[in-house]
Amino acid sequence: MVKFSKQFEGQLVPEWKEAFVDYWKLKKDLKKIHLLNSNNNNNSQNKHQNNSLSHTLLTSLKNFSLFGPKRTDHHEVIHVHKKLASSASKGDVYETELLEQFADTEAAKEFFNCLDLQLNKVNQFYKAKEKEFLERGESLKKQMEILIEAKTAFNQQRAKAANSSQDSKEDASMSYTLSREESINGEKTEQEQEQDSNSIDDQMEKNDVPYGDICSKSSDELGKSMGIKREDSKLRTLPGQVFSVQGKNFGINIPLTTPSRTLSAISYLFKEDLGNQSSKKSTQEGSKLRINKTKLHHAEKMIKGAFVELYKGLGYLKTYRNLNMLAFIKILKKFDKVTGKQVLSIYLKVVESSYFNSSDKVINLADEVEELFIKNFADEDRRKAMKYLKPHQRKESHSVTFFIGLFTGCLIALFTGYVIMAHILGLYKKQPKTSIYMETSYPVLSMFSLLFLHFFLYGCNIFAWRKTRINYSFIFELAPTKELKYRDVFLICTTSMTVVVGTMFVHLSFLTKGYSYTQVQAIPGLLLLAFLLLLVCPFNIIYRSSRYRLLCVIRNIILSPLYKVVMLDFFMADQLCSQVPMLRNLEYVACYYITGSYKTQDYGYCMRTKHYRDLAYAVSFLPYYWRAMQCARRWFDEGQKNHLLNLGKYVSAMLAAGTKVAFEKERTVGWLCLVVIMSSFATMYQLYWDFVKDWGLLQTNSKNPWLRNELILRRKIIYYISMGLNLVLRLAWLQTVVHSSFGHVDYRVTGLFLAALEVIRRGLWNFFRLENEHLNNQGKFRAVKTVPLPFHEVDEED
Repeated sequence: MVKFSKQFEGQLVPEWKEAFVDYWKLKKDLKKIHLLNSNNNNNSQNKHQNNSLSHTLLTSLKNFSLFGPKRTDHHEVIHVHKKLASSASKGDVYETELLEQFADTEAAKEFFNCLDLQLNKVNQFYKAKEKEFLERGESLKKQMEILIEAKTAFNQQRAKAANSSQDSKEDASMSYTLSREESINGEKTEQEQEQDSNSIDDQMEKNDVPYGDICSKSSDELGKSMGIKREDSKLRTLPGQVFSVQGKNFGINIPLTTPSRTLSAISYLFKEDLGNQSSKKSTQEGSKLRINKTKLHHAEKMIKGAFVELYKGLGYLKTYRNLNMLAFIKILKKFDKVTGKQVLSIYLKVVESSYFNSSDKVINLADEVEELFIKNFADEDRRKAMKYLKPHQRKESHSVTFFIGLFTGCLIALFTGYVIMAHILGLYKKQPKTSIYMETSYPVLSMFSLLFLHFFLYGCNIFAWRKTRINYSFIFELAPTKELKYRDVFLICTTSMTVVVGTMFVHLSFLTKGYSYTQVQAIPGLLLLAFLLLLVCPFNIIYRSSRYRLLCVIRNIILSPLYKVVMLDFFMADQLCSQVPMLRNLEYVACYYITGSYKTQDYGYCMRTKHYRDLAYAVSFLPYYWRAMQCARRWFDEGQKNHLLNLGKYVSAMLAAGTKVAFEKERTVGWLCLVVIMSSFATMYQLYWDFVKDWGLLQTNSKNPWLRNELILRRKIIYYISMGLNLVLRLAWLQTVVHSSFGHVDYRVTGLFLAALEVIRRGLWNFFRLENEHLNNQGKFRAVKTVPLPFHEVDEED
């Protein structure tokens, strides 16, 4: 049986961790009472044995009379007073009075003071969250009513347009009056705009990704929390537009989460800065413009995403109530067992009647949200609605474990055969006769090895996160149905590498049997093409949702200045920074096969051609450039200078990479000195950021020397060893200067070994990065994201 404390810690919402019952503090207080009771019992054991016989006889005489046993009056051990708090928002406050003496009254008072404090804290938090969700529910109902009225008016307008034989090429739309910017972004709508942005587009819907998976925090909310003025963030939402429905004016505001919206906002800013007088006159007088079907469809999707997030938040609040109720029951049972007093029934009545357990507003609101969602977004199909509102977690199958073992055995056998054959042929030694294979086929094996090693380490991280109860799904905003389990990751790795090594074994077998390179050289290229086609395969096979999710993240990374950056985006971009050798191999292999060099065996063509050589150098900079652009976008959205400092780290990495490229071209003493200086500076910058910013370590005032106050791993030595390993593996750039080799092994094998060390370092970095995020929530990620609502009522006076 798993202890309740572990179950409690594994199920609590990380963002609300401080609001839950401090079960561990209460257990510590109970332990003190237990120790004091055990000492007192040992001291009075002799006296108790001497008087036990007389005490038993007297007790039996008191309990029985001529008419049967007497009823003993039940004396209360404690009494819980209910008082009104000074503030009405805090609700009732509970205080416990001890009516009987305990073995150690002071320790018992301390325990009940802590217990009362926890109960009051839970009630206050629950009441505040309940109020927040109820207000959000009322706002969503109004938004739904406006949407229905707008769609009705739009359909009527389109029907009138069809009847009046208007131009069929022109999309029918509702007319609205454009009013001043201040009337839209005034005080009334400013509070509503301080919400999280939700990137919900048609492509994600086609890929079966739930709307709640792709929500991200609003720049306006972050801007306000960091003290940014509204004028400095005017590009963070598109300018509102006002339309009229049944005599009321409403504005539409669109968050800047996609490139099209960002470019639209930039074009609007240029128009605003031009200050065209004719546009001012038309704005003041009011001009008839249009709101088309696309805008209504986007508004509908925003409201749909808001309903999903609200329902998820209500589910979290139900879990909050149930877990805290169980925590009170468990700790009171432990108290009765330790002290021998019966306080469970007395205090539990108070807990059951308290606000967080007696209020049913959350349950009623959840039922109402279900009904509205089923009616308006699921065509009265409850099963369809529950796929969005309550996605079920996929069950793990034993067949996955079986196939992992099967393919692991196949991989070991094939790899052993490949190594023996390569050793016999002397492929990995510095020999001119083996240069063709090392230049053409080996990069394919090297590329896949690095990629799936990284993926395998990611599976190990998932396993470690689950064992240490790090809620990575919450941080990455993953839905239960779309989340890859560590067994799935291991299955993908073992299967893929079995296919890769098997193909390369067959390829090498053909070469040993006398086939020429021209005849068999297409095999590695076909292998790479097969994996690329599988990645974009539209059929619902082989983890389609996860593959499409990966493609969307890659798209966001490539267009990082234009997309709003979330945790998963910059986490994956950091992984690419450790995969530069893989990207360079990919670029070379693509050039080799696209240009048709594999037919003529001219493997040096791509290195001689200037354009492809320059592209190879650019690939070395791209991951750092993408990551730097993400930092710039986060600074633009959130206004934190910390993101600019992080941007400087990636700029220093690009400069170090540039000097290495220049040193490879001209091996002079001047370039060597510059490589040492720039690489040393970049390494120190990166180490500082790893230890202090990403891992949250090296805190001087920490109770754990040179670590941090909260640690998930019990053995502190692991953190010190990890910092040392990170330091050593960060110094792999010295190979550029030293050019050390392992005997007669080809330099490409040495490069693969060093690249694998960097991948291992990144795998180590991943665990502690997520641990720090789980404990401290540096990115201020929220369990329940409030989606920005599209409609905002505008007063005519404004």
